[in-house]
Amino acid sequence: MGSLRDHEGAGLDEELVYFCLGSNLGDRKANLEFGISGLKEAGVEIVRRSSLYETEPVELEDQPWFLNQVVAGRTSLPPRALLAACKRIERAAGRREAVRFGPRVLDIDVILYKGMVVHEPELVIPHPRMLNRRFVLIPLLEIAPDIRDPETGVALAQVLAGLDEGKKVAKLKGNRF
Repeated sequence: MGSLRDHEGAGLDEELVYFCLGSNLGDRKANLEFGISGLKEAGVEIVRRSSLYETEPVELEDQPWFLNQVVAGRTSLPPRALLAACKRIERAAGRREAVRFGPRVLDIDVILYKGMVVHEPELVIPHPRMLNRRFVLIPLLEIAPDIRDPETGVALAQVLAGLDEGKKVAKLKGNRF
């Protein structure tokens, strides 16, 4: 049995949902735009977009570099319906389940949802690997510099400062939307 709860005082905009989008196959920028358009069509009003970041692959290193972006939006969709919408958008972009952490046309992760904590077999929010991934935290903090982990209340800027440099995450120049 899963759980769904709010964590008060987490330093989150309680109305916003945050997504991390990534692509390392084909026209990566167009794939991210396809994902954002799909989110809008699914009922997400995009209110903030980070810069684009070129990131070195993690987990499975022998693959092309990723282009990543974090976006924030408002939606009335509940978490499970939002996850299903993300999976539909990924499939529409041409994503096929293959190797875990492998190359992908489009990946859309729900990283934070309105300050809620969700623990279910198919859905965990905040995203379970978010706190270890610079390619998520750097663009997230660009658009939400004071954001905190809804489970612990710890500032994500503090979490990022404690991470090893690790894999490269480089902001692309001239890519603001």
